[in-house]
Amino acid sequence: MTTNKISTSPEIQHGYGHGEKIGSDPENVLSAVEMENVKGDHMDYDRVDKEVAKYISDVAIDISPEENSRLKKLVDRRVLPIMIFTYFLQALDKGTLSFASIMGIRKDTHLVGQEFSWLTTCIYIAILIVEYPTNWLIQRLPIGKYLGISIIVWGATLALHSVATSFTHLVVLRTLLGIFEAVCQPAFVYLSSMWYKREEQAATVSYWYMMNGAQQIVGGLLAYCFTLIKSPPSPIKNWQAIFISYGSFSVLWGIIVVIMMPDSPMRAKCFSEEDKKLMVERVRSNQTGMQNRRFRKEHVFEAFKDPQMYCYCLIAICTTLPTSGLGAFANIIITGFHFTVLQTQLLAMVLGVYIIIVLMSSMWLVNRFKQNVLIMGVYVIPSFVGTIVLMTVKNTNKATQVGLLLSYYIVLSFWAAQTLSMTLITRNVAGQTKKSVVVAMNFICWASGNAIGPQVFLAWDAPRYLIAFSTHMGCYVLLIIVLIFLRWHLRHENKKKDRLQAEFLAAGTGVVLDTGLAHAFDDLTDKENMNFRYVF
Repeated sequence: MTTNKISTSPEIQHGYGHGEKIGSDPENVLSAVEMENVKGDHMDYDRVDKEVAKYISDVAIDISPEENSRLKKLVDRRVLPIMIFTYFLQALDKGTLSFASIMGIRKDTHLVGQEFSWLTTCIYIAILIVEYPTNWLIQRLPIGKYLGISIIVWGATLALHSVATSFTHLVVLRTLLGIFEAVCQPAFVYLSSMWYKREEQAATVSYWYMMNGAQQIVGGLLAYCFTLIKSPPSPIKNWQAIFISYGSFSVLWGIIVVIMMPDSPMRAKCFSEEDKKLMVERVRSNQTGMQNRRFRKEHVFEAFKDPQMYCYCLIAICTTLPTSGLGAFANIIITGFHFTVLQTQLLAMVLGVYIIIVLMSSMWLVNRFKQNVLIMGVYVIPSFVGTIVLMTVKNTNKATQVGLLLSYYIVLSFWAAQTLSMTLITRNVAGQTKKSVVVAMNFICWASGNAIGPQVFLAWDAPRYLIAFSTHMGCYVLLIIVLIFLRWHLRHENKKKDRLQAEFLAAGTGVVLDTGLAHAFDDLTDKENMNFRYVF
């Protein structure tokens, strides 16, 4: 009797064999597996991406801790810096409008009423529309080249903001900016799961996502410097200078990314053939695959039937709706606390430091306690406290001014939930078609939240914006409910798989654990793969 009976058929892996449930009668399921002529510990090459197949063996290769550390350092030196700096640049470019908002752009382009809010909203409406096509292209184009060219085009678009003279000009440019920047976050989700092991992905995603905080620090300092430009005598105004400078630098960086960013471990000319093979094998234990260009419609159906996807979508909406409004109106809100323009630009740097502390501390806690969803919930609590203070305390003296500023800072602690949610997607969703659907839906909801966010900051509700902060409170309540359900669901799914495997063992059908991880690259979904376990 063979020691391992492992199905490569998605029906069997998912729990069905010729119409029978895996847990209903293990003996019958085994015969169904045998009827399917299962190959035991051999991968199903018909399901494996041809490019990946050239670099993998039938079963896992043992990589020593020292060798694993060496390979990770190679990736850290080549791929991670490009991801980090690209995300920093995107965050800086996207945040430029917030800094320019108090440098005269609203007056010079004759913005009135809610028009400034729409300049942020239109970016995310554009992302919402192009998100799925972008994810489809990410799966099929050389990802490094696609990313680099997108950076070049968005840099040129950003520089053109300097010649805008009306709301119409700015809306067109902001919409184009959203289209070209749409590639960034989904590409990084794929790259994080392609190059890094499951246990490394929380840190990897946190490293590039905390560039939102770095953007506040560097952006605040640079904006302070640009604010010192006076026109006249300068031929260009300070807000025009900031768009020209950031846009031009983005174009140069895009060229560097095209040249330096590997498209995948298999195509990385900067690494030896042996190292490329080991880099592929290193992530075998993820069991989420690496790349597969074949479209599987059954994966699409499974994605839309999976409660997990809807949880990630709700988390995206509940975190981005507050984020985008607070980001776009950050300097306007702080100015409303009676700080000067120069003080406001510098105080944005403190906000950036706080965001980095939040993301680094949440990452450390996840690595220490292995409790992703619980830690996400813990970091929402300060957001409740800060929002309540902003809604109830009036700015009457210096003490309340400082207190309101600190409250505004701690509101942004929910960013930890947003970041950790993306790491859960990279670690808990397997099957390339299913992952593309879940990532696309997540970022469609991400864009929807970002598009709605600035609209709840009504011009007539300034400077306290009570309607906006009340909306944020509702988001935090819903977020906690979603996190409670998500943790229960993932835990329940793991227990169900444990129970089904126990039934196989009890029936004497052999061991069903894929100890050699032979099917890690078979493009099975997390539900199809009976050996896959969710992290929560």
